[in-house]
Amino acid sequence: MAKAKESKKETKTSSKTYHNYIGGEWMKSSSGEWFENLNPADTSDVVGRFPRSNQEDVNRAVEAAKETATRWRRTPAPKRAEILFKLARILERDKEQFSRGMTREMGKVLKESGGDVQEAIDCTYFTAGEGRRLHGFTTKAEMPNKYAMCERQPVGVCGLITPFNFPMAIPSWKLIPALVCGNAVVMKPAEDVPLSTINLVKACEEAGIPKGVVNVVNGFHEPGEALVNHKDVRLISFTGSTDTGRIIAEQ
Repeated sequence: MAKAKESKKETKTSSKTYHNYIGGEWMKSSSGEWFENLNPADTSDVVGRFPRSNQEDVNRAVEAAKETATRWRRTPAPKRAEILFKLARILERDKEQFSRGMTREMGKVLKESGGDVQEAIDCTYFTAGEGRRLHGFTTKAEMPNKYAMCERQPVGVCGLITPFNFPMAIPSWKLIPALVCGNAVVMKPAEDVPLSTINLVKACEEAGIPKGVVNVVNGFHEPGEALVNHKDVRLISFTGSTDTGRIIAEQ
């Protein structure tokens, strides 16, 4: 996997600089700090500089998600699905580019990186189809001429914390089901592989997912902890170490 070099104050560099994605805008961290992502096969190759986010960035991202969550949940599920089908086609179109970026940032051989991106493509196509299958159920009631009805409802703002080993597949497994069900999300990728999540989010932006529905904060443990403890985050989906998972489950 890529080596994430400790953060530093903003300085001039020849490597590409990336930003957080909050409320439909690419922006620096309020901390003013950055960390470098290095190619594990050639540590002189800086994949990019990424913002080291803090509590303030998470607050801003959650607020953006909260503001747009109601509008997104009121978008009919088949309409949400149409956007996700477009997203799948964009991922398919850019598969080679995303695969090469993944290999550069975390060291998988290109064939495996391609498989990782393909899983994201397949997940998106399949899950988009659920936009026409979000069934509730009906059942008989105790009273004559009555019946009971159950309808699925979005949770609200979801925090998605993802690991390094499947940099696009696992984020898509969390992101796409949340979106088709009408939720807004804040993503925090592993600091070793931020580029793949940013590529996924750029594809979401191109597909036409409304501003604020998908947000990304980069960094180390601080934004993850802030996301887990935020009062307006209704659901946390975490993949990572058992110890960290237990801590999150106890919150």
